[in-house]
This record gives sequence, C-alpha cells and structure tokens, in this order.
Amino acid sequence: MSRVYNFSAGPAVLPEEVLEEAARDMLDYKGCGMSVMEMSHRSKMFDDIIKTAEADIRELMRIPDNYKVLFLQGGASQQFAAVPMNLMKNKKAGYIVTGQWAKKAYQEAKLYGEAVELASSADQTFSYIPDCSDLPITDDMDYVYICENNTIYGTKYKKLPNTKGKDLVADVSSCFLSEPVNVSDYAVIYGGVQKNVGPAGMVIDIIREDLITDEVLPGTPTMLKWKTQADNDSLYNTPPCYTIYICGLVFKWLKKNGGLVEMQRKNVEKAAILYDFLDNSKLFKGTVRPEDRSLMNVPFITGDEELDKKFVAESKAAGLENLKGHRTVGGMRASIYNAMPKAGVEKLVSFMEDFEKNNLK
Repeated sequence: MSRVYNFSAGPAVLPEEVLEEAARDMLDYKGCGMSVMEMSHRSKMFDDIIKTAEADIRELMRIPDNYKVLFLQGGASQQFAAVPMNLMKNKKAGYIVTGQWAKKAYQEAKLYGEAVELASSADQTFSYIPDCSDLPITDDMDYVYICENNTIYGTKYKKLPNTKGKDLVADVSSCFLSEPVNVSDYAVIYGGVQKNVGPAGMVIDIIREDLITDEVLPGTPTMLKWKTQADNDSLYNTPPCYTIYICGLVFKWLKKNGGLVEMQRKNVEKAAILYDFLDNSKLFKGTVRPEDRSLMNVPFITGDEELDKKFVAESKAAGLENLKGHRTVGGMRASIYNAMPKAGVEKLVSFMEDFEKNNLK
C-alpha cells in the first residue's frame, strides 16, 4: 500500500488506524452480516453506534449536561441559515468577519434580519484576527458570531471575543477537537466534520439547551429547527449513518491517544516545525500575522506565481498532495490536522529545504 501525505483542507486526512478498522468492518460489522452503510438507522446496532459516538465526544470535550449534541446533514454551510433562523429573536446579530466562511455566514444572516459587521480583517486579505476586546455590540443583538479557525487564510482566535454578555456562536470546523475548549464559553459550537473529524456530509452542533425552542423565525423549515432534531436525537430522518460511524471511530482514536490535551501538544509541535522553517527561509514566507497563526492551516508563498506552481507540481510528484493554496490567497497551504503525522510535516519541510536550495536566485 502506497499512502501519500495528504495536506488537503477538507475532505482531509483521516487516521490510518481508523481507515483500517472501517475496512475490516466494511462487509460485516460486528457479526451482523452487513455493512454500517446498509443497516437501518432505527436498528439496535446503529443505536449503539450513535449513542457511543455522542458519549465519546461528550467525554472528549467535557460537554456540560445542559448542552445538546446533534449530528446533522447539510454541513457547516447549512448552519449559516439555521443559526439566524433559530436564534434571531430580535432579528439582529453581530458578525466578526475574518475570512470567506465568516463572510458567507454574515451574508446569509442578512436574509433573516439585521446582521452587523462588528469587525473585519478584509483590509489585509484576512491575514490577522481583529481586536475584539471592545466591539460595538448593542443590547438588542441576539448573538455574536465567529469562525474560530479560518481554513483558507490560516488564522485562529487565541482569545475569544468580548461579547459583552451576548451569546457566542462559533463555527469551529477546521479546529474541531484539535485542542481542549471550555464549552460553557459558547452558546453554540458547530463544525463540519470533513476537516478534522470524519468524512464529508455532516455537521456536529453543540447547543445550549435553553436556545432550543419552538420560537424560531416564521418560515423556518422543519428540518432546520434545532428542536426538531433535538427532540428526535438526530434521528428525525435518516442521518448520515456512515459518517457518524467513522466520526465515532475517530473519537475512540482520540481517546486512545491521550485526548485533546495530547492532541494540542502534538499539533503545537507539528506547526512549530513548519512555522520555524518559514520564519527562517530565504524563499518561502508565511502570510499570517505570527500571533494569529492557526495550528491547523498554514498558508505560505514564494512571492513568484510561477515558482509556486512549480512547487505544487514537484511536491505532488514527491508524494505530498493537495498543497495548492486557495484561489483567493494563491501560493500554497498545508493543512496539518490531528491525523497528519509529525513525519508528514518533517517530510514537507525537508522537501521545502531542497526546493529552496535548487530555486533560490
């Protein structure tokens, strides 16, 4: 078997151990004679899968009892509408725009009420996190919204915004389960799982129970009401069963490997290898203000578009996949999620060192 080092931003690398277990289970899950892909979501066997997955993520994140965990279809982007539909009681909310996904969520919220841009880093191509210590938050705002880790631009909030008592809603898609968090600091945490947790096709919502009510905006579809999903334990309709199963295996893998404290330690170590090289390189440079750098997504450039293209082509030939940067930033981007081994980052840096020697003018 020849595996590449996959630096894709999502769908992204999964732990080999998890893939091997899924392969063993593919035709016959635990002696039931069928695959998880084939079993009824109402069966006892799947009930065990989803309940165990929920128990494990609760343990990993230390989720308080007054928060619901929902496994939902539609990905994180569907929550751009679901959040205002479920929370905009006063039809007003504050958004901090730090990248493409926060911007899309902000634009979507405008369809349902008054979305106010509290701060933005668009002036410098989203290469930093704005000062959020004293935002123009008003009493009539229902919530404050952030995208905590910006996949495309490689920035991360190191300190949560001062919301002045308002509920904080955070899209954590690309930093999900990469470090310990205090769930009580948030009203809602949600993340598409295809970056750091599982295969594409699902979002996990962690919502404080008092926010799950019948008081939603008129016209909210039944499927987008959090109460519909919570009352039915994520089984109102057929859920993304196989994705839930794989996420469950990833939760077990995380627990076995030291939980979120150990993941954070490893992620800090991996990112330091790459950032240290970038900070001392004569050819490559990072694009993010150092204090706002993400541990998960590392964009970098040479400053020469043709050289960037050459790097992407040669790195692919060397077994380093999906290093091309997002079209809005250009250059390269290495996504180094939980499942990316340290050896993968070391191989990337070694390749970059050789490339620099051969291409530095």
